[in-house]
Amino acid sequence: MAGKNLEHIIASSRRVLSVMKVKRPVAVLTAALFLANCASKPPVSLVTPFPPGKTNTSQPSQNIQPMRGVWLATVSRLDWPPVSSVNGSSTSVRIHQQQQALKDKLDKLKSLGINTVFFQVKPDGTALWPSKILPWSDMLTGNIGEDPGYDPLQFMLEEAHKRGMKVHAWFNPYRVSTNTTPGTVAVLNRTLSLQPASVFVLHRDWIRTSGDRFVLDPGIPEVRDWITSIVAEVVSQYAVDGVQFDDYFYTESPGSTLNDAQTYNIYGQGYSSKADWRRHNTQLLIEQVSRTIKQLKPGVEFGVSPAGVWRNISHDPAGSDTRGAAAYDESFADTRLWVQKGLLDYIAPQIYWPFSRSAARYDVLAKWWADVVKPTHTRLYIGIALYKVGEPSKNEPDWTVNGGVPELKKQLDLNESMPQINGTILFRENYLNQPQTQQAVNYIKTRWGE
Repeated sequence: MAGKNLEHIIASSRRVLSVMKVKRPVAVLTAALFLANCASKPPVSLVTPFPPGKTNTSQPSQNIQPMRGVWLATVSRLDWPPVSSVNGSSTSVRIHQQQQALKDKLDKLKSLGINTVFFQVKPDGTALWPSKILPWSDMLTGNIGEDPGYDPLQFMLEEAHKRGMKVHAWFNPYRVSTNTTPGTVAVLNRTLSLQPASVFVLHRDWIRTSGDRFVLDPGIPEVRDWITSIVAEVVSQYAVDGVQFDDYFYTESPGSTLNDAQTYNIYGQGYSSKADWRRHNTQLLIEQVSRTIKQLKPGVEFGVSPAGVWRNISHDPAGSDTRGAAAYDESFADTRLWVQKGLLDYIAPQIYWPFSRSAARYDVLAKWWADVVKPTHTRLYIGIALYKVGEPSKNEPDWTVNGGVPELKKQLDLNESMPQINGTILFRENYLNQPQTQQAVNYIKTRWGE
């Protein structure tokens, strides 16, 4: 790169940093991510490039333990922390309750043979670590910006690693809030006096409403830079084993679509459709985060857990023989291309249907994804629907037959029979503790447990 271009990039990063009002440690990280994007044209593969004219067809070593993971959600306190811990407890009692609950969960996961926890550290526009960019999560204390008195991410890492378990920091990249009620607006507005304040008040021009939530507009370049700086903060400061984005890229509902018409008018020149432009924006974020992680700590894995269907064969001959909602068309995420370009260390599609669901058969999708990763270095983990086990369903009655064990067994058998599938992730942790799943949990323990 010419010296003049380098000076220009550094100057540009300084201008953006002054707008972002971040403190110096994060400024350094953000400058790094700008430098990571200085190439005018990214290489075909950003993480694991193939030799010219060759593809990788080798399979992982049989000595590598398969992924046996679980998602642990903190949004709305779905899995952790306990709701009771934030209801009027003293600080010391609250900290003890939250830490003990996490240790108890990790002990149980260890006994079941779970070796990796996908811990949701950014459930919305808040953080579960002392961030210089995001305010503290209200999931911990009931109040956005209130210091919980300890570092939950560090505590999780220490306790999990002590038990020989890995931790992937799970980020929801664009969500700012889970609703748009006047009460939520008032709470977010009151963060203006905090250090740091919510992005909702610092960059109101970045905020859109979509899927009945406040979200960031993925088409704004500064938004993607900001998200990358958050990931960089965690990767540089914590001993995380991996980083994962969930499937919330462009999230819309029929009655609450994202109004990015103005952003498209500014940045969408040269694209034949807004859909193509949106997919390009999502890929830019993935490329930027991937490159930044590898520059900071090459050993930290980067993965995405998208919707199980990339595209249906009715829309694309390369798609799967399914009739489900497709990530390519609905979330504007070309997940198959990310694998082909080597942007991910792993992909974990959410295949949340049984073998008998004709619109999206488990085996059809698992085999389709296995074919996608086969000529690449990208590992494949399958996300399965623990939350459906034991739940009556007119369309999917298999989940209640003998406590859901036969369906679960078929799915795990298939995963373990295919060399391209490197593991399984259960959605989600608290369903391991529900009455309707206990037959399945006991089965998991006999199959995976120590």
